Amino acid sequence: MGVKVHKKLNELAATAICGNDISSSVLYVSALAIAFAGQYAWITLLIVSLVLFLFRKIYGEVVGALPLNGGAYNALLNTTSKGMASFAATLTLLSYMATAVISGNEAIHYLHHLIPSMPIIISTVVLLAFFAVLTIGGITESAKVAIGIFIFHLSSLFILSVFIIFYLYENNISIFLENWHLPTQNGSILNAIFLGFAASMLGVSGFESSANFVEEQKNGVFPKTLRNMWGIVSIINPLMAVFALALFTIPMLQSDEFQNTLLIEMGNHVGGKWVATLIAIDAFLVLSGAVLTSFVGVTGLLERMTLDRVMPQFFLKKNKKGSSYRIIIMFFLLAVSVLLITNGNVKLLAGVYTISFLSVMALFGIGNILLKVKRNKLPRPEKASWVSILIAITAVIIALIGNITMETKDDLPSNLTVFLDYFIPSIIFISIMLNRTILLKFLLNSIHTIFDPVRNIVLKTDKKILLLIDEINSQEFVFFTKGDKISTLNKVMLYILKNEHTKKIKIVLALEKGQSEPPNLAQEIDFLDREYPEIAIEFLTVQGKFSPKLIRELSKKWDIPINFMFIGSPSDKFPYKIEELGGVRLII
Repeated sequence: MGVKVHKKLNELAATAICGNDISSSVLYVSALAIAFAGQYAWITLLIVSLVLFLFRKIYGEVVGALPLNGGAYNALLNTTSKGMASFAATLTLLSYMATAVISGNEAIHYLHHLIPSMPIIISTVVLLAFFAVLTIGGITESAKVAIGIFIFHLSSLFILSVFIIFYLYENNISIFLENWHLPTQNGSILNAIFLGFAASMLGVSGFESSANFVEEQKNGVFPKTLRNMWGIVSIINPLMAVFALALFTIPMLQSDEFQNTLLIEMGNHVGGKWVATLIAIDAFLVLSGAVLTSFVGVTGLLERMTLDRVMPQFFLKKNKKGSSYRIIIMFFLLAVSVLLITNGNVKLLAGVYTISFLSVMALFGIGNILLKVKRNKLPRPEKASWVSILIAITAVIIALIGNITMETKDDLPSNLTVFLDYFIPSIIFISIMLNRTILLKFLLNSIHTIFDPVRNIVLKTDKKILLLIDEINSQEFVFFTKGDKISTLNKVMLYILKNEHTKKIKIVLALEKGQSEPPNLAQEIDFLDREYPEIAIEFLTVQGKFSPKLIRELSKKWDIPINFMFIGSPSDKFPYKIEELGGVRLII
């Protein structure tokens, strides 16, 4: 049976997967830019488009030279160290986590606008679970859903734009001109554009996603996805900001209601309830598509990290569809846990989302510089100029500084504080995985340092005890016989088994001059030796009269303290006193 070849993604499918994420920004980025830059919001969005144009070349060069999953992680892995690459990967993971939770939650909020009875948190969990299952089903199946969402989204924006243009044709652009001449917010035009630009950079989140699943794309598709994403956000984001400024006054646009659902308000204003409903449905779908982008992107990234042994090999297990289902399940559980920890107030994740994403963009630019310096001989289909790289990195750093210093609303903690709350545990985990062999060796050495002295004491004690046991067991038991019956000798064996530590016995027969050994004694002792294999029996015949003197002589000769044992009771006719014989062992 041949190996099943998984289909790779064409231009439309790949663009749809990452395009849903970046194009969903139109739902909030215009309102966000107006909140900070006022009438200059569309200018800040055009500046963002210019920065993204520069990053097209940067991403194209790096991924063209190193066409592997992983994005910034892959770029830095091949130009710096695995530790630095893992730092970028951690930021990317946090970005995807925040994207999945925020987009999923916002999608349900838009659906809740149409179905007020819908429970927000439970519905968000169900939505995350749906896309987890969809991704487990395979990337080609996921792409079909992404394409449907993407086409519906662009069609909805086209319909909305047609209604707005017709409305402005009928009612002129006086509101836009009125807004344009309002006093500058935030002190100066430059400061307003700076803050607006920092906020507007969120509109390109998702641009990095295509690089994280480049191996799933057909040859030549990747640079086309970058071009398509750039074209989409360069047109729809500034255009919607211009439309908003032409339809409503800036104070109205900066109100909470318009900040949260600007496009719905625009649709309702120019086309009535049905256009507003269309935009609400579109918002739900395209934000859901951003959740799908997170699942696909994080799968490609973690697969690469696992192949590089940063993550446990447990995550490499694939199903029949070729999906790394364990990665997807793990990411789903992470997203749900974050949703529950924040109790649905996902605005807390804005800092994680913003700082992570912008840091990844900056690191990708740095990776491009290092690639030029260290791996300049690698063939690549296109090259970014040094000037464009430095401008792009500088622009991202400016946006990063702006977001870090930006004041938050509703008494929420600062962006940097929330980011660090999630980043520090994540980077500690990744660092542990990256250095786990070193840590295990350290743990092993610590155990040896603590327990080796105890182990030596135990071994020495064990040796001493064994020697003592051997010494006790090596002591011999001496039994003097006068040719006793086998039943009497058997009692001696039983006594030793039950009462003595030693398992060695000398059976001694003292013969005076002219006496001979009883005829059956040797055979009886041999029989007992076979019956009691656990007792070592030695039969000896000595010349001499049984007496205390003979006992003392043998005791000295054998170096054995001999205590006397009677089998039966000593009679009055016994010629020796018991104390003369060294004491009594047993009287039966």
